[in-house]
Amino acid sequence: MPPAQNPSSTTATPPSERLMSLDALRGFDMFWIVGGAGILRALEKFSGSPLLSGIRQQLTHVEWAGFRFYDLIFPLFVFIAGVSLTFSTGKAVERSGKAGAVKRLLSRGLLLFLVGVFYSGGLSQGLDGVRWLGVLNRIAMASTAAGILLVFLPVRALLGVCAGLLLGYWALFAWVPIRAIQLTPTAVQEGMARTGTTNAQQLYWSTTQRVSGQYEPGLNVVNHFDFEHLPGKKYDTYYDPEGILSTIPAIATCLLGVFAGSLLRLGSLKPTQRTLRLILAGLACLAVGWVWNGSFPIVKKLWTSSFVLFAGGWSFLLLAGFYQVVDGWGQQRWCQPFVWIGTNPITLYLLSSFVGYGAVAGRFLSPELRARLGTTGEVLQAAGGLLVLFLFARALHRRKLFLRL
Repeated sequence: MPPAQNPSSTTATPPSERLMSLDALRGFDMFWIVGGAGILRALEKFSGSPLLSGIRQQLTHVEWAGFRFYDLIFPLFVFIAGVSLTFSTGKAVERSGKAGAVKRLLSRGLLLFLVGVFYSGGLSQGLDGVRWLGVLNRIAMASTAAGILLVFLPVRALLGVCAGLLLGYWALFAWVPIRAIQLTPTAVQEGMARTGTTNAQQLYWSTTQRVSGQYEPGLNVVNHFDFEHLPGKKYDTYYDPEGILSTIPAIATCLLGVFAGSLLRLGSLKPTQRTLRLILAGLACLAVGWVWNGSFPIVKKLWTSSFVLFAGGWSFLLLAGFYQVVDGWGQQRWCQPFVWIGTNPITLYLLSSFVGYGAVAGRFLSPELRARLGTTGEVLQAAGGLLVLFLFARALHRRKLFLRL
């Protein structure tokens, strides 16, 4: 249970030095990436259950516009980073002053950015093959920017900044004219065949017709900006879903987490009051995001403003649930495996890519046995991968080995 609060306190007194619910929610989020989705896919394939098929579909991304549970994983992590900032940044300012806090934010952000570059392949394909922007890079930039804003601005001012980022991002789509060319491999090939141009650059710069208010894949201001200005390798050939301009609303996602963390740090509130405010904030974000979707579609690959609010709404609600159960009611035993993961998310995420927990478990199954078992073998391997994940995460947690970026 969280420690008792000072009744006379009205602000800035956190319910605890470190909320277990926050680690549990972070671990729950990472769980689906590093093993949870895999075991559900294997079970669905094994059983053929329509129910599991529906659940498994929620563990895939929508192709473009729309929203599924799997589209929440990334923004939820950015949101949680914002919640954590409210606990860490204040202490950093107290210890080192504002300049020291900013220096710490910049150094940690740069380190995570470089880890992201390495995760995406580093220099293995030469300088032109470096993917400069990716998942970890976005987390680094969004959390660093939100943290610096938090150092210098009060929460009320940050509300205005967040609104300005979301409205400004919408204005880019609505009013900035772009060339009337769709930058997808199929459309570019057809365009080159039609015009006699020999490459995408030549086709792009020779297009003179302009349009605005476009949200289609490869035909929008964000993708075109990446094509013109983002160097190195782009995930979607001509643009990147974690590109330059779409980092702007990701900062707003992190600021939503800052607002949630500020609610949790209100010492004058009881746990149930904090939970209720988180729920109300979540419902408000969901409503505004859904309404805005009518004119500004919910698209994760563009990180549209409606997507920020819709994903933020679910993030508020999940945080409310975890906080009330884990820290409010003190029901903590059930979430320990998530806590193990949540205290080392970056380490476990990197290892899942470089090693693969299912691949480690698969070393205990011979090819002959796996072929004989069929889909049962796939379930056993996926379950074994989860066991490897939990045992490794537990070992790190028990030895207090935490990689904090």
